[in-house]
Amino acid sequence: MSTEMSRRKVLAAGAVLAGSAALAASQEGTAAAAAPATTAKGSPKVKPTIVLVHGGYADSSCWNAAIAELQHRGYTTICGANPLRGIPTDAPYIASLLDSITGPVVLVAHSMGGTVITNAAAGKANVKALVYISAFVPDVGETQGDLINKFPGSEVLPVSVPVPYTKADGTTGTDLYLSKDGQAAFAADIPTETFRVLQATQRPFDAASFTYPTTAAAWKTIPVWGLVAGRDKAIPPACERWMYTRANARKIVEVPTSSHVAMLSHPRIVADLIKDAAEAVS
Repeated sequence: MSTEMSRRKVLAAGAVLAGSAALAASQEGTAAAAAPATTAKGSPKVKPTIVLVHGGYADSSCWNAAIAELQHRGYTTICGANPLRGIPTDAPYIASLLDSITGPVVLVAHSMGGTVITNAAAGKANVKALVYISAFVPDVGETQGDLINKFPGSEVLPVSVPVPYTKADGTTGTDLYLSKDGQAAFAADIPTETFRVLQATQRPFDAASFTYPTTAAAWKTIPVWGLVAGRDKAIPPACERWMYTRANARKIVEVPTSSHVAMLSHPRIVADLIKDAAEAVS
């Protein structure tokens, strides 16, 4: 082999190696630029999915304004369609929704939804925070009936209309609907036109929901955040405050002018509290 040919082969091999090194450096730079933000420990920081559960006299649309705030801040949101039949039905249903979600969850509830998530989240490792918005936070053995009567001030049951319905087993149950005269007790701080739509599209709840004892208390192992509605005439504010304190809530926000439906009248404050919880556990 001539000296000239050997020299050409060496030069060619050097060019290939140089090109490969440049390509590798380029790819490494691209990967570094695309890498997700990391925590102080070096692991990727993942925003939790926000799961919201409504209470009685409502449906998932009651969260619409709060959802818009959360989605604007980059959070994936899911509304659980609470059956409103009582703990034995509602808790397993929401628990199955939680099982379907990959990654961390911040679980939020309003009113009777608080009882549901308290039971449903027990033993769910992916649920990192519980956020109660003017909601029940029962302990094991307690019923909603026990809690709503613990402090004076609830005015919502007198404006509830009982309607018999036939259950799947043929027995008769009783659904409770919020009457057209229920705005002062339930949603005094939203426009009358908005209340009329809410009342017309409401989901009734089975009256037996007040009688089922709580079987698990997820708040004993999962951190809690709570919002007290200062002018709540469904669940008395004193009761909300007492329940959140008992649950060792990391943060309690009080909205002095809010009716029971804080997520409708003060959606930004509600979203801020949910965001606080999400950031604290991320």
